[in-house]
Amino acid sequence: MAREHATDAGSAPPSRSREEEQANASGVLVAGVDEAGRGPLAGPLAVAAVILDPACPIPGLNDSKKLSEAKREALYPLIVERAVAYSIVLIEPDEIDRLNIFQATMTGMRRAVAGLAPLAHEVLVDGNQLPQGLPCPGRAIVGGDALEPAISAASILAKVSRDHVMVALDSMHPGYGFAMHKGYPTPAHLTALQRLGPCAQHRRSFAPVRLLLDQARLF
Repeated sequence: MAREHATDAGSAPPSRSREEEQANASGVLVAGVDEAGRGPLAGPLAVAAVILDPACPIPGLNDSKKLSEAKREALYPLIVERAVAYSIVLIEPDEIDRLNIFQATMTGMRRAVAGLAPLAHEVLVDGNQLPQGLPCPGRAIVGGDALEPAISAASILAKVSRDHVMVALDSMHPGYGFAMHKGYPTPAHLTALQRLGPCAQHRRSFAPVRLLLDQARLF
């Protein structure tokens, strides 16, 4: 998905990091990568990779968790419109259960970066783990979603994309409150899970769901 770029949103984020400026000055295209949805009990994991256009900065990029829902929703179309390129990948619950959430995250990051090939020359990943098998050099940056605009943009795309999926799933699986809690283990979600049992979107390998299924097998 090629477009033109996006940058900044939230509480005092950086405009462009020195590393990103140096890379852009040398003609290197830097892809930021981040995910949303590691902790929920239901729904997909979303991973995004974004290459920003230094000629089209967007004020306000920041870690999606530090932004209001309204701000994320406003930034999403700007990022899509102005990015040099972006890629959004969803890892569904059955694959998460098969791989485990860590490996699912690494897999999603590889797929998202592959979606930008061969444009990306360098990858910046939020966190302390760099996926193996990337098509170009990369670095993991702890707290990168608040430090590197390209990672901030990826964080926003991943979060908003996943939230939209969870709202859609709410109408397909009524009663769980997916549109409200987005699959996270809130008291309301856990109560609904006890009452209704897991649906097809629940992650069977996650403890509250797994324990409920184990209890059902005993009776």
